[in-house]
Amino acid sequence: MIHLIASVVLFNHAVSAKVGLGASDSQFMTLLQTYGPLTPRELAEHTGLTSGTVTGVIDRLEAHGFVTRRPDPGDRRKVVVTPSMEAIQEKLVPLYAEQAERMHAVLASRSNDELRTISAFLADAVGNSQPVKDVLADS
Repeated sequence: MIHLIASVVLFNHAVSAKVGLGASDSQFMTLLQTYGPLTPRELAEHTGLTSGTVTGVIDRLEAHGFVTRRPDPGDRRKVVVTPSMEAIQEKLVPLYAEQAERMHAVLASRSNDELRTISAFLADAVGNSQPVKDVLADS
């Protein structure tokens, strides 16, 4: 399991570097694709990064066209960071295509029962993982 996690993290770092981004930048992209638009404060809470670091990451993502800042419809004093699906499709999806094909081939070799077990395990693993903010609070 640890080998899989390390492999995924290193692959993501390589993809990020290829498009001129850093490791934190790619994690922000994952958060935005998972949760949808988030405020800078929400990004800080998810990552445990300082507001200054979050601003720097958003600036880089925006400069590369991966996100936009928009006024929060519920509170115009805030901004919401929104992923640019067009840029993601154009710049990132092709870099993950071969990896996705490999994963599809692995999954296609499994029975429906095995796929249900894998899915349940992954859902449990994600649901039981320790939030970053909890790790940071212990320091």
